[in-house]
Amino acid sequence: MQQSHFDIIIVGQGISGTVLSSALMEQHQKVLVIDDGNKKAASKIASGVINPVTGRRIVKTWQIDEVMPAAVRIYKALENKLNTKIIQQCNIVNFHASEQMQKAFKERISEDPTYLSTQPLPNKIAAAFMAPFGHTVIDPCWLIQLENLLHHWRQYLIEKNTLLQDVFDFKKLDVTAEKIIYENYTANKIIFCEGAIGQNNPYFKQLPFAPNKGEALLVKINDLDNQFIYKKAVSIVPWKDSIFWVGSNYEWDNYNDDPSPSFKEKTMAALNEWLQLPYEVVDHIAAVRPANTQRRPFVGMHPTFKNMGIFNGMGTKGCSLAPYFAEQMTEHILHQTPIDNEATIDRFHILA
Repeated sequence: MQQSHFDIIIVGQGISGTVLSSALMEQHQKVLVIDDGNKKAASKIASGVINPVTGRRIVKTWQIDEVMPAAVRIYKALENKLNTKIIQQCNIVNFHASEQMQKAFKERISEDPTYLSTQPLPNKIAAAFMAPFGHTVIDPCWLIQLENLLHHWRQYLIEKNTLLQDVFDFKKLDVTAEKIIYENYTANKIIFCEGAIGQNNPYFKQLPFAPNKGEALLVKINDLDNQFIYKKAVSIVPWKDSIFWVGSNYEWDNYNDDPSPSFKEKTMAALNEWLQLPYEVVDHIAAVRPANTQRRPFVGMHPTFKNMGIFNGMGTKGCSLAPYFAEQMTEHILHQTPIDNEATIDRFHILA
């Protein structure tokens, strides 16, 4: 490493660490990213879907009208910067599971049709599924090629000589009022983007982390149109070529990052009941997500250690939330502008 001093050290290069380091570097900050390249990190096996609605009533997700345009703008800028495919519009075909759900969706559309339509499906797609209760199309939705983004941003950091590929060790960290010291590196500030292991961070472990396990099958379906995402009991998301990501679940107790036979069995049963095309399971993946009890991000600087911050807790909405709040965090670091009241860690008093 040619330089020993940096403006900011970022710990973690998942989706949060990636977009935050990018936002800071756009503002001419010298950034060192420390990451061990964990292949089972949640960002590396997430579906990458940005869905503007949620729940049985398909109401708008939190702040989506602000969050989604920012995410699209930022991912497209990264796509141009890295010269690789990162983002594409990929609308969701949401199949109704029952007559009651069909009725609820019709009522919802009559109240507010934003992001929703009942446009007919191409014959080939309609024939691919058993769907007696119809469907709703969610438009627009976006699909982020996370593997491409994380890989190419890592290569960019390596080229810029600003990546330390190692497991972060708190025993090597020295925090003073004037600076951050880590091994042979110094910095003005350090920001933790550690994902689920952030619950063990000695400076932030008091935050109400509630990590949960998610799983997915990678399934080869040769004749399914990969320009859409399909959702019923499970989601079928284009992954690459004729491979689709199929999941996911939430396991809050006794979780780990090992694939479970019960998930595979339940997911295949759901596919068999719904999908009318032959398929082949080619892989089974699992990870622990960095969720929390409030389902809102952890963003901001420590109240006692003023040069230490956290950017974490995005949960299942990381692809949509992280870009928007990365810009907020960057402005907060550089110009002390406020962070959203529902996202700032100032809403907690347990860190003081």
